[in-house]
Amino acid sequence: MKEFRSIASSYIKRNLAVLATLFLILGIFLGIFSLYSLPLEAVGYAALLIGFFVLILGVVNFHAFFKKHRALEKMQESIPLLDPVFPSTRDLIERDYQELLKNLAQDRGDIISQKDKAYTEMRDYYTIWAHQIKTPIAAMRLLLQVEQAGKKEELLDQLFKIEQYVEMVLQYIRMESLSNDLVFREISLDEIVRQVIRKYAKSFIRQKVKLNYQELNCTVLTDEKWLVFVIEQILSNALKYTPKGEITITLDPDLPMTLVIEDTGIGIEPEDLPRVFEKGFTGYNGRADKKSTGIGLYLCKQILNKLSHTIRIESKVGKGTSVKIGLDTMHIAPE
Repeated sequence: MKEFRSIASSYIKRNLAVLATLFLILGIFLGIFSLYSLPLEAVGYAALLIGFFVLILGVVNFHAFFKKHRALEKMQESIPLLDPVFPSTRDLIERDYQELLKNLAQDRGDIISQKDKAYTEMRDYYTIWAHQIKTPIAAMRLLLQVEQAGKKEELLDQLFKIEQYVEMVLQYIRMESLSNDLVFREISLDEIVRQVIRKYAKSFIRQKVKLNYQELNCTVLTDEKWLVFVIEQILSNALKYTPKGEITITLDPDLPMTLVIEDTGIGIEPEDLPRVFEKGFTGYNGRADKKSTGIGLYLCKQILNKLSHTIRIESKVGKGTSVKIGLDTMHIAPE
């Protein structure tokens, strides 16, 4: 009812000039009848006929106005891009407005098409680049394996970091179509964690960081490839910001299906904690150490959202950080 009153009010405002003209004509009409002292019955009969005619015309016109309003409302919901189909026009001004809107819609569609094309080309280029760069990286690794000791381990470490950054680029590009790339199946959490530990084993040894890990004996419903990437990012951060001490990988004793990766590193400032999952945010420690890109945790959050998992971080400066990954997926069936 409130909406109808609003529409009726808009209709009256739109036709205010017409209504004013009708009342003026009616005033002139009554004035002339009064001057000539014509019978009241004739005046009343004529006024009744005119009123009835105006009422019928008003109802028909309001119905057309109401239909046009509804049609435009539906158009707002769909937001057509290139060739919107407008309601029929009643005058030249409405046609001019419709042509203007069609031109704007066409320009908007052209801009979107150009942007999509530019983004697709950029994505294709970086995808090709990320795959091509793997070839010289593999060649460098082979050459380093036959080199003498000395700076060999340090060079291998730097090469490992390059590989990680290349992998991050690829995953960032694939984020756009992540939903189409997911394959859910039940898998041992120990199998996933061991893959990551094997990959970072040399980093643990080189940094002399102790690893506390025992069998988790837990099966999770997830996408193996993407969860491995997330745990790699978390473990990489733990190693990056733990110059000495230990890293513990375990299940939370109080929260079901929750993997905990805890370190004894430099920690995160309290004011930075709410923003650690924001894209590009590095925080105080990240800026101080010049090691943070502000992308890793952002990617982890986005990926875990797609997997119906959760992530939470607790930290104290100077004491360490605890990352808790909730692996419960209630509404997903294995494929």
